[in-house]
Amino acid sequence: MKRRQQKKLSHRLFSAILAGDPGSVKTLLRAGASPERTDSDGTTPLYLASVQGEAGIARSLMEAGAFPDTESGGLGSEGTPLCAAACWGHTETVRELLTHGADPSLREDHGTGRSPLDWADDGSHADTAGVLRAAGARPVARPTR
Repeated sequence: MKRRQQKKLSHRLFSAILAGDPGSVKTLLRAGASPERTDSDGTTPLYLASVQGEAGIARSLMEAGAFPDTESGGLGSEGTPLCAAACWGHTETVRELLTHGADPSLREDHGTGRSPLDWADDGSHADTAGVLRAAGARPVARPTR
């Protein structure tokens, strides 16, 4: 697929995720949009879906090949999809990510930052924290600086 066409599909994919439009997301993925291609800031589609709490869209992205532990690098969008969903208490999205193999203990910032459980606990998202604990997440000592 030509680079220009892939860029256009990717832009449309991000727009569909922001709009919470699972039908358009599926259509764009079938048309060849990459579920792993970042936007110009470095944000991944799965991170965006996770922070938005779009569990169905996250499922579609992972079924199309998005890796659940790929860390996003966009300004203000740094971190793993699981950390993003846990931060906002999006329990259904957390479940989808875990079902598709997300590591419940993977800390962001390439292993040196906060864990999904840290985010859920700090945000007072008891249901989300419970799901993470049931999946094997354990509190970890925070890095000292």
